[in-house]
Amino acid sequence: MIRSLKAFWQRISEGMAVQQLWAQFRAEARTGYELYSKEVDWTRGQGESRMRRAARVAQGLFWAMMLKLSPQRRAILLIALILIAFPGFTMRYRDFAIDTPNLAFFGCLGLLVLLTLELADRVTMKRDLEIAREIQSWLMPEAPPRIPGVEIVFATRPANTVAGDYYDAFLRATATDKDPHGANGDGPLLFVVADVAGKSVPAALLMATLQASLRTLATFPASLLQLVERLNQYVCGQNLGGRRFITAFLAELQPATGRLNYINAGHNWPALRRASGVIERLQVGGLPLGIRPGAQYECGEAIIGTGDLLLIFTDGVIEAENDKEEEYGEARLLGIMRDPLAQNAADVLNILMASVDTFVGSARQHDDITCLVLRTVAESLPVGEPVARAVDKPVSVPAVM
Repeated sequence: MIRSLKAFWQRISEGMAVQQLWAQFRAEARTGYELYSKEVDWTRGQGESRMRRAARVAQGLFWAMMLKLSPQRRAILLIALILIAFPGFTMRYRDFAIDTPNLAFFGCLGLLVLLTLELADRVTMKRDLEIAREIQSWLMPEAPPRIPGVEIVFATRPANTVAGDYYDAFLRATATDKDPHGANGDGPLLFVVADVAGKSVPAALLMATLQASLRTLATFPASLLQLVERLNQYVCGQNLGGRRFITAFLAELQPATGRLNYINAGHNWPALRRASGVIERLQVGGLPLGIRPGAQYECGEAIIGTGDLLLIFTDGVIEAENDKEEEYGEARLLGIMRDPLAQNAADVLNILMASVDTFVGSARQHDDITCLVLRTVAESLPVGEPVARAVDKPVSVPAVM
């Protein structure tokens, strides 16, 4: 009997400890409350008594939940709640008395039917989202390209089943105005990290169009600046109503020389750690993609030398929150860059992701998290020195808190 109960609980909990289950329940309950509380008018209540304010808030939450259901299911929920609240009553007229049966059972049955219908919808939607996630995984590389003297690693973690973050890295096979070697198959390494405004399905759809358009445009002979300008025109054409935009960092690296051309389209400033330990931020660029057709962009330049390391990340990293709603912040991220244990690209990525996990704890992930780390290791590359007009001034980095 005890063995059967243990097996039953193992199947229910999937092997998770009670503390883990409780922590996840609290995180999901907080997320659900935030979803429904957005539709409650919290500005009212001045001069109201506590009881009146509590009743008004409860009413607002009730309608916020009720209106999430279809009209048919609202009726089922309302009837079930009435039957549970008023399970039975007695009618008396003179010497006659009529007792109605206890209808609470039917109220609970109505809630069970409603739960079954909602679960069916959830399972169907989850299956469709899993298919979408599988398709989305095809759009991004499983492994980075192998380039002598260059380490590239990346990681992504969606907040929901599908994500709005995008990363990619590939060699351009066609020649550009500044890259005659491309025609001989020795073109520059193009890599990108982008973040579509929003999350889930709408962001994922726009991310897919970004990936397709970038891959297509990259096959034509054009400079990085021309590529970004055309990409912005395309995204503006797809951004009906102007409700969606994309922050992105795009760069081309000449592996043979270490020359890096980049454009920061409204993205978080990547951190470039020199072999000497100095950290620089790459911020030259312009507006996010999709905001204004014909937007002008500026192309930055840098020389990536032996031992230099570049970290590109989305705002889901620095805006990750713990249970106290404190953000991870750039101070901790940049502190990882100075960690003596973070030498190669894989070390930096692993330590950073572990640091974010430790900071967040059991709190629910609110945004997609994506990181790409690039490090040069070829002895033939020059020692990294900033190019005067292209690389931003070094910044002081506070220690990890």
